[in-house]
Amino acid sequence: MAKPRKRYVCQACGSVSSQWAGQCGDCGDWNTLVEDAAGSNVTPFQARHNLQSGGRAIMLTGLDTDVALPERMASGIAELDRALGGGFVEGSATLIGGDPGIGKSTLLLQAAAKIAMRGLKVAYVSGEEAADQVRLRARRLGLGDAPVQLAAATSVRDILTTLGEGASPALLVIDSIQTMHSDLIEGAPGTVSQVRASAGELIRFAKERGTAVVLVGHVTKDGSIAGPRVLEHMVDTVLAFEGERSHQYRILRATKNRFGGTDEIGVFAMANEGLSEVANPSSLFLTQRDESVTGTIVFPALEGTRPVLVEVQALTVRLASGATPRRAVVGWDSGRLAMVLAVLEARCGLSFSSCEVYLNIAGGYRVQDPAADLAVAAALVSSLAERSLASDCVAFGEIALSGEIRPVAHSALRCREAAKLGFGRALGPSGASGESPLALSAFRTLGAFVDHLLGR
Repeated sequence: MAKPRKRYVCQACGSVSSQWAGQCGDCGDWNTLVEDAAGSNVTPFQARHNLQSGGRAIMLTGLDTDVALPERMASGIAELDRALGGGFVEGSATLIGGDPGIGKSTLLLQAAAKIAMRGLKVAYVSGEEAADQVRLRARRLGLGDAPVQLAAATSVRDILTTLGEGASPALLVIDSIQTMHSDLIEGAPGTVSQVRASAGELIRFAKERGTAVVLVGHVTKDGSIAGPRVLEHMVDTVLAFEGERSHQYRILRATKNRFGGTDEIGVFAMANEGLSEVANPSSLFLTQRDESVTGTIVFPALEGTRPVLVEVQALTVRLASGATPRRAVVGWDSGRLAMVLAVLEARCGLSFSSCEVYLNIAGGYRVQDPAADLAVAAALVSSLAERSLASDCVAFGEIALSGEIRPVAHSALRCREAAKLGFGRALGPSGASGESPLALSAFRTLGAFVDHLLGR
């Protein structure tokens, strides 16, 4: 049996010691070590590993306590505020990731300049560019007179020491977190331990000082944010900047937001003057539809509360017997396409086994709405039968494996957006809720929908 030993607890800091001393070794106060009567018969192992005593009492408050809630700080860019849920929150940490050259630094520099022009203190710390390079880009964007405080540094200790002097900034931009280095952790910048430690110190600074911190993150080949997955758990908001560099549009999508919804998007267009907001995204993703073309139809997608009209294009090419058909998809889930093709063959009697199938969402937009099933099926049937669809018609609905067309959310909102752009008819599921300004043709099964398209 282990020999019981006494323990002494510091009345100032709560540290535990196995023997009495005149000065506490942790806080340095004198004559504060007092023998703990309750712990006089504990072993050295228990004294070190028991966490039920020796700590500092924390203050608990009720959920309904009347306190001042953190305020939001508008960025001055409506599309960015929409994705954030209304703007930056004081003391929050935001992580934004995207492909190289997509416009992350440009967007944040524009937001920082607009906030600084309102009289708020803004700091922009770049670990990848020199301060003169950031100034050069700001002048190209017409923001050379913005009172943004610039610095080129990679040491987290130096950054926090500098910002700790005087008033804390309202917004701090770190570009990027993979270039930051903490001298408490061994390893080169960008490693898992360095990214986690650097982000932890910056987030702690944000919570203590009320500064909104924005961290720029690199991405891997598959598009996920580089570094440990815990980085996305540590921050309050995760934004993904999407788009193809060959197209002018950019989409800012929230994948995590503790202060708002994750179903809103912001749409931007890249120009020589930087990123400009797109107030009507539907006009950006629609091509000229003067003549009816086989294999094309418009789908009213829904991103949060914003409807976006996109054009679905399909092409089927018959092959000689024995050849392996190809399936190519751009802007949609390839697994979802395989499911729609299987339902069309099993429930409607259409054969795609001897055809190559190509599916494209015009404009490089990526559709994630399950209501696109019916529009994809309409484009496939139109291309296979070489029958063009009406140019003033839209289609939406979710297809089940049984061949049933299931209702989708906010069908009336989709139809109203289509009516604004001159569309007059809609193909959708039966039982669609709400009044539609379009002439709605409702279908319960995919077979009835295909019969309508083929004029059976």
